[in-house]
Amino acid sequence: MKYVILIHSNPQPWGHPTGDYVAEVQAMPQEQRDTLNRDFDTLLSELQANGELAGGEALGDPADARLYRWSGGDSVVTDGPYSEAKEHLAGFFLIDVQSRERAEEVAAQFAGPGETVELRPGWSGDDG
Repeated sequence: MKYVILIHSNPQPWGHPTGDYVAEVQAMPQEQRDTLNRDFDTLLSELQANGELAGGEALGDPADARLYRWSGGDSVVTDGPYSEAKEHLAGFFLIDVQSRERAEEVAAQFAGPGETVELRPGWSGDDG
């Protein structure tokens, strides 16, 4: 079962890893930040070693995003991302796991201070 883990963040200024730019992480003692980074690296290594990590990528500065919408029979482009939102999509990971329970277990480990993680199943095209 494939799932995408979407990392939503609100770093100011923009940069990666997002935790380095999030106020909640910046307020932590360095030792605690180092532990968070080590734990995340361990998680990624585990997912790679057992074949559950199908891919992932950090995304560029949201100021460089463009939105394309259908309006009046034509495609209209505007600057993005979603300017009305405080958070933006900072990156994603694609996992391929045996169950929703495993996907939820993994996604919970991606949720860091100052970030929101969305777990969304892939769509296979099957209705049932």
